[in-house]
Order: sequence, then structure tokens, then C-alpha cells
Amino acid sequence: MLESWQAVVLGLVEGITEYLPVSSTGHLILAESLLGLRTAEAKPALDAFTVVIQGGAILAVLGLYWSRVLGMLRGVLGQDPAGLRLLINLVIAFVPAAVLGLTLDHWIEAHLFRAGPVLFALVAGGVFMIALHRFHAPPTNAHGIDEIDVRQAVLMGAMQCLALWPGTSRSMVVIAGGLLLGLRARDAAEFSFLLGLPTLGGACVWKIFKEREVVAQLGVTPVALGIAVATVSAAFAVRWLVEFLNRRGLEPFGWYRLGLAAALWISLVLG
Repeated sequence: MLESWQAVVLGLVEGITEYLPVSSTGHLILAESLLGLRTAEAKPALDAFTVVIQGGAILAVLGLYWSRVLGMLRGVLGQDPAGLRLLINLVIAFVPAAVLGLTLDHWIEAHLFRAGPVLFALVAGGVFMIALHRFHAPPTNAHGIDEIDVRQAVLMGAMQCLALWPGTSRSMVVIAGGLLLGLRARDAAEFSFLLGLPTLGGACVWKIFKEREVVAQLGVTPVALGIAVATVSAAFAVRWLVEFLNRRGLEPFGWYRLGLAAALWISLVLG
């Protein structure tokens, strides 16, 4: 099983990369390979650990956006119409990936959780972000998260389905979808963060239920350390990303993804 320091390293990688549009999966595969953990025997435990420590990323967003979450809860009680509208839009955006993910879960794990598909997704996503930054002009009447309508929620939910392909980056496709639909960069990022609450939370609960024996074998200490480190690092990453997107956009992340794909390919070639 994982040693404590290995759990800390993987938690740090997960927290930093979960909400950045760079693919946490690609980074975790690379980190696991460099740590000498990625063997056939260890794969079930590593896959379970990777999903479980996403709980840290969830806690980070809950802490940073507690006012939004509180507004949605008040909306359910009929005290905040804007909060209720946001909650409905998040549910609408969540459903497509949830349904498709449950339907294709076994097929995805069997065919896509490999280096080749992840490399392809990293490169394709990188090229897409560079092209989006260079050829998509931001609208002059860009709007905020409170102005998202049902159609936009459905389209961003459809975009999130692309992230079922490992290496794509859920954050990348939702933020890009929001930009294409006329959202301001910070609002597209915020919607992506909030959409991660049900998406990552659902995946985490499903993995714990489905692989409960494997999760139990991981041990309390590695899991607790991984979640704690992921929480703190994700909080810093989220704050940094919002400001960076406002200044530089998505293009730097596109070039970074291409570099990561090259590093991953070299690591595979060298064994």
C-alpha cells in the first residue's frame, strides 16, 4: 500500500491540478510513474486513491465559495431566487456526464485509462485551448454566473461529458464552454468549480461504494493525508487560476499541456 510521503505527493498533485485546465489524470499518471507505483498489481488501489482524494478538492471549493453554496441552500428554502436558479443550472449541467459516466464506467476504465488515450487528450486539449485563445474574440457583452440560462447550462453539461475521456480535464472543457457561450473568464471558472461539487462528489461516493474493499485496504492515514494536502493545495490553485485567467487566458495552459504530453511520452519510452 501507499506510504505516507507518497500519499502527500499524490495529494499535492491532485489538489494543484484538479481545477487547473491541465488534466489531473495526466499529472497523477506521471507522478505515479516517477514514484515507481504504476504497476499492474497496484493499479486498482491507485485508481481508488486518485478518486477518493478528490474529496479534498471538494472541501476546498466548499470553503472558498461557501457564500454561493449557502445561497443555493437558501434558494431551496425560497429565500434566494438567484441561488435557486444557479442550483438548477448546476443540476442540469451535472446530469449528462453523470448518466453517461455511469453507463460507460466499465468501458472507460478498460479502454481509456492508459497512457495512449491520455496522451491524445493532452495534445488535443492543448491545441484546442491555444486555438480558442487566438481565434475566439471575447464578446463585448460578456455576462456573469447569475445570468446563465438553461440552454447554456445544458451546453456546458454536454461539454463536461468530454472530460470522461481521461486526460481531457473537466475544468478545461467547462471553462472553454463558458467562454464560447459568452461568460466572463472568472465566471466560467467559478461555474466550473461549483459544477465540480456534484461531479467530483458523485464520482468519489461511487468509487468508495464500488471499490470499498480496495479503499479499506489503503488505510486511514494515507487517505486522510492525501485529502488534507489536496484540500489546501486546491484552495491555493483555485484562487491563483481565477486571477491568471483574467490576465492571460487559456493559451499558456495549452502550451503547458503539450509540454506535459511530451514529458509523459518520454517517461513511457524510457520505461
